[in-house]
Amino acid sequence: MTNKMEETFGGYVLHNVPFPTELDEAALASLKKMAPILIEQPYAITYLHSFGQDSPFFAGLSNGRFLTTRDPETGYTYGTPRGHDMYSGNETEWIELPAQGTIHAFTVCHFGSEEFLPDCPFILGLIEMPGTDTLFLARLVGLDPDEAGLDWIGMKVNGRFRRLSQFKPTDIYFYPA
Repeated sequence: MTNKMEETFGGYVLHNVPFPTELDEAALASLKKMAPILIEQPYAITYLHSFGQDSPFFAGLSNGRFLTTRDPETGYTYGTPRGHDMYSGNETEWIELPAQGTIHAFTVCHFGSEEFLPDCPFILGLIEMPGTDTLFLARLVGLDPDEAGLDWIGMKVNGRFRRLSQFKPTDIYFYPA
């Protein structure tokens, strides 16, 4: 049995490691001004995410169907599904709606998360769908971000489903009808 651990670089890249050669009083005092040591290393994690009560919504998208929910007592219908009605607390029921609507509002995104940076600028729209009481947020394609204008408000749009589902909200997007 050995009393030493194996030493390897293990993929580390070190930055900013200045250190005085002599450790006299002045050198020790200067350590307070030392820049932080930075270690660059690969990092990976396997993350298990549950869609929980929203699972039917994502299963629907992957099958080219737009599913959402409504309160069975009041008929209040959500653009983005909810497990329970936000007013009564009633458990909602699943319904299917056509993937079409009108642009209620939009924004041109010039910056985004790492996943969306290659697509910048892109357009997000709040879609008003017939029969719903709330709006649905989705990507708008087929419109030029440089030509954005108020004439887009009220524009009829149709939904299209990604052929290769990623089980993400971006599996549906809208384009001018």
